[in-house]
Amino acid sequence: MAPKKQAATPTPQSSKPATTTTSSTASHTPSKSQSKNTPTSSIRNAQDAQEIAVGIWNNYVEKTPQRVKLVDAFMLFLMVVGVLQFVYCVIGGNYPFNAFLSGFSATVGQFVLTASLRIQTNPENKAEFERISHERAFADFVFGSMILHFFCVNFIN
Repeated sequence: MAPKKQAATPTPQSSKPATTTTSSTASHTPSKSQSKNTPTSSIRNAQDAQEIAVGIWNNYVEKTPQRVKLVDAFMLFLMVVGVLQFVYCVIGGNYPFNAFLSGFSATVGQFVLTASLRIQTNPENKAEFERISHERAFADFVFGSMILHFFCVNFIN
């Protein structure tokens, strides 16, 4: 959206100075207006993006239950561990490749299971999961985690 505004703005300005001033000032004036419009619009877009991010964060902090925040923190931890494992594999090498695959797949699998738990226990999704209690969702999470880690440990050798 911003490039269309920038592209449309110089055209009328370049036509106005060309009729009122000489060609040397006409070529100089649009470049100043273009350099002023570009940083201003990018600053405005950055401020809008910052306001949106702050609004989302404030909404999350105010309206999200503590239980869901705890699950989100665990998901963030799993994401960080997965990224660290991948970075270590790239930098340090992947000599026991089975170990890397097992650890990384355990992290990704646990993230998926935790996302499922979050969806099922979120109060906003209560209408979609009427028949599933929070205890049942947690039991499914634990059972799935045990199966996942059983396969990952056996894959290491």
